[in-house]
Amino acid sequence: MPKRILVATYYWPPAGGPGVQRWLKTAQALKHLGHDVEVLTVDPAYATYPLRDESLLAETLGISVHATPARDWFGAYQKLTRRKEVPFSGFANQAGAPGPIQRLSRWVRGNFFLPDPRRGWNRYAVAEALRQHARAPFDLVVTSGPPHSTHLIGFELQQHGMRWWADFRDPWTDIYYYRMFYPSAWARRRDAALERRVLQHAERVLCVSDDLKRLLAGKLDGAHEKFLVVPNGYDPADFDDQAPVPRNEVRTVVYTGTLTLDYPLDALYSALRTYTTEHGALKLVFAGRPAQEAKDALEALARELPLRVEFKGYLPHAESVALLQGADALLLLIPELPNNRGILTGKLFEYLGSGRPIWGFGPVDGDANAILRETHAGGLFDDAHEAAAALAQWPEQGASPEARGRYTRLGIANELAAYFDK
Repeated sequence: MPKRILVATYYWPPAGGPGVQRWLKTAQALKHLGHDVEVLTVDPAYATYPLRDESLLAETLGISVHATPARDWFGAYQKLTRRKEVPFSGFANQAGAPGPIQRLSRWVRGNFFLPDPRRGWNRYAVAEALRQHARAPFDLVVTSGPPHSTHLIGFELQQHGMRWWADFRDPWTDIYYYRMFYPSAWARRRDAALERRVLQHAERVLCVSDDLKRLLAGKLDGAHEKFLVVPNGYDPADFDDQAPVPRNEVRTVVYTGTLTLDYPLDALYSALRTYTTEHGALKLVFAGRPAQEAKDALEALARELPLRVEFKGYLPHAESVALLQGADALLLLIPELPNNRGILTGKLFEYLGSGRPIWGFGPVDGDANAILRETHAGGLFDDAHEAAAALAQWPEQGASPEARGRYTRLGIANELAAYFDK
């Protein structure tokens, strides 16, 4: 039976980046299946986005959007630190050790703005959701985090009798950059209590990977049946399945997205050195915002080796997709962090959708590598020399349309909808 669904998400066009894609695409897929999906988000005039992509606004057509004001601490952070940019996840766009003002700002954020600074949106969002619910009742509210303060909106709406599911794109208190906020023992306890409240009270908890499900379910005593794995996916309409195999003069490897110092960069540098020494020239193209230290190291390698490196910055989604389909191989790196076996970024599925081979570094026994092997899309390595040898013999094609078919947004939405009446 068709449902009327409200999706509460801070990140919505004109915000850019992978956090937007999950519910932008899923909302459209659910509408295609006959459900009425509306979105609750922050008014862009009050929002602070690390990335903007105005081109994504065209993909919101047909979805009713309710945008509200918000109070956001990041504006004050920018003034205090005299930075023009909002911090990326893990402070990927802030190179080097933080200075005194940055350390103070992070400490304030980690101890006074719990669970995160965007909680200033919540009271406006709750009021608007209740207004819309009074006008035409919703069958279900889904909150998407990070920011995990969004889940507290769902908890509040549940107190008013609304059904609520919480969608976790990333961990909460276990996220890899949590320690960068210098939380006190009191702050850690408070954050953990908020996290447990959400996990206990949400009717269902959606997780992007099996490992994230294991992590979150382990915080409750035996309540595993409420946790559902809903992976990210890709939209076949974004890709040309008939795209010819690229014929680049120099073998070209493309990487998109964030690149921090937590990624296996030393293994990458060693593999690049081995490959170019033994097999000749290579071209590496980055679309996104790599940490300055990584950029400097790659440029130094390019001066020494037959290696060409290009940094294109953040690209609109359509341009990023075109870049993927023009590559000979796509570079996937999984951060070297606790619980990294379960990291399944949206980028992995965009890579799958492109049909290009995927090569990189990460836990060979992790969820990402399992998907790559299952779909015959490529593989991850933990040994640089083995990886260099594999790249030299990499196939021309990645996953076939049939192999990657289960990871389409429509297929995932169909599986999700099966739980609406349970």
